[in-house]
Amino acid sequence: MCNEDIKNGITDLLFYVKSIRGLAGIRDAMWELLTNESTNHSWDVICQRLLEKPLLFWEDLMRQLFLDRLQTLTREGFDSISAGCKELLISALQELESSTSSSTPSKHIHLEHNMSLFLWSESPQDLPPDAAWVSVAHRGPRAGSGLSMKAQAVSPCVQDFCSALDAKLQVQLDDLLAYLPSADSSPPKDVSPVQAKSCAFDRYADAGTVLELLQAQSVACIERITACIRAELHGTEQVVQGQRDALDSVQLHAVLFMARLCQSLGELCPHLKQCVLGKSRNSEKPARDPKALKKQGKGTTREVLPSQAKWQEVKELLLQQSVMGYRVWSSAVVKVLAHGFTQSLLLDDAGSILATATSWDELEIQEEAESGSCIMSTIRLPTQPSWYVQSFLFSLCQEINRVGGHALPKVTLQEMLKSCMVQVVAAYEKLSEEKQKEGAFPMTQNRALQLLYDLRYLSIILTARGEEVKSGRSKQDSRIEKVADSLETLIDPFDLDVFTPHLNSNLTRLAQRTSVLFGLVTGTENQFTPRSNTFNSQEPHNILPLASSQIRFGLLPLSMTSTRKAKSTSRSIETKTQVSAQRGSPLLILSPPPTKPPN
Repeated sequence: MCNEDIKNGITDLLFYVKSIRGLAGIRDAMWELLTNESTNHSWDVICQRLLEKPLLFWEDLMRQLFLDRLQTLTREGFDSISAGCKELLISALQELESSTSSSTPSKHIHLEHNMSLFLWSESPQDLPPDAAWVSVAHRGPRAGSGLSMKAQAVSPCVQDFCSALDAKLQVQLDDLLAYLPSADSSPPKDVSPVQAKSCAFDRYADAGTVLELLQAQSVACIERITACIRAELHGTEQVVQGQRDALDSVQLHAVLFMARLCQSLGELCPHLKQCVLGKSRNSEKPARDPKALKKQGKGTTREVLPSQAKWQEVKELLLQQSVMGYRVWSSAVVKVLAHGFTQSLLLDDAGSILATATSWDELEIQEEAESGSCIMSTIRLPTQPSWYVQSFLFSLCQEINRVGGHALPKVTLQEMLKSCMVQVVAAYEKLSEEKQKEGAFPMTQNRALQLLYDLRYLSIILTARGEEVKSGRSKQDSRIEKVADSLETLIDPFDLDVFTPHLNSNLTRLAQRTSVLFGLVTGTENQFTPRSNTFNSQEPHNILPLASSQIRFGLLPLSMTSTRKAKSTSRSIETKTQVSAQRGSPLLILSPPPTKPPN
């Protein structure tokens, strides 16, 4: 019988081995048999008599056959995992779609429609039971609490999906790790060290090849899963683009589910990281002191291993897929909100213009007459943006907070704000084109002032000030300035010179007041603007005094002490009433007004 016939027979027998653990058991049994001294001596004698040369039974016959069978089992295992994930994804999307027609939708699916309900609800799982005596540094990789999931905006459906995938990866990893050496792998007790050195073969010689196979198959599995998600996103994007009510559509909820899923896979599937990094059975060490890790990392540049580079590529792939999903959602939100903003802006009748008008302020200024004397005159300027501007920004905040905006990628927020500003400028350009047509409603100077004020305010709020986006602002700024110049031509040049400083002052004050009101829309870089002008200003104002000594909470209002409050109760009420009447903005007075005693 030739070697090929023997190999074919062994291959047929290995076909009935359905697990890598079984392969490892057969290999270990062969190793123990050939390690025995009497068996090893008899084998050498037989080979010398029959073949006149030594025959390496494992290296010549069995090793490659075992590797081929291991590769087949590993590929089939990860193919089964990817196929199961595809079925689980389709099932979750179908459940999301059928939840709107169902009278009693699942609680988890209902939370998927509105993430804020999940974020602002309390549950017994918010804190782990040992939170009082176990620090975060000493917790395991899977000891995530409910609050940590809410901090990452990970919905229950995403948690269930990641748990199912991680369980499958754990089974596959444990099966394959049986073929690799463990930390406590040592020769059997009945084998002496001399016998161990003269073993028939090295049963762990293929450990590196097996780890590379594990890494390649796990990466291919994730690529197949992301390809399925990408195909679903592409089909959903085409459906969402043509919908006017896209904000409440089931397809948009499915897009957010897939975006959150890709964002969470790397964190909530720790066995995925072990598969890609090629971790051995006992490679996970308990968490060490974070201070020691910081000291170790100071002044040292650690070399990036190939496995770590591959893991970074996987994380980057998942992040790109997540950003793609969030981009589909953000484009749909911006399109719907900008459509409503444009419609309100283009309304031409007088009633609609008056309905959207807000508070204006009266200022007394000194002007020099031709004779050289000073003349006091009163000017009126807008102090608040139009109602449709405030409604646009508030709706944008609502949509961002509804999906868990604190966990959105930074690039998504930046792209969203930039797209909003592009749509706003396009609406103003369309308004300029409409006013140039014959028969259009005349543009008064007051309306031009309000439109200019609205445009400047939207530019301050929606323009991101990060260093990473400054390179792409020149073209957008030129469009804004062009629209602003066209509005300024509708204002008397002399009045414009007088109005501009006070208009800019109102804009600065308004931006400071609303820097926290619109939350993530304004961005963290816009919230901490210098407030020296506000405090140094001599004009009365009705904004709360802010804490100047707090660094983390610089926008925290200062509470009035009881002594100061008792001394200035009557005087503060009178001052606030005067300021309220002068500014046109109501103030909340908690103490009742004094009543005249009866005679």
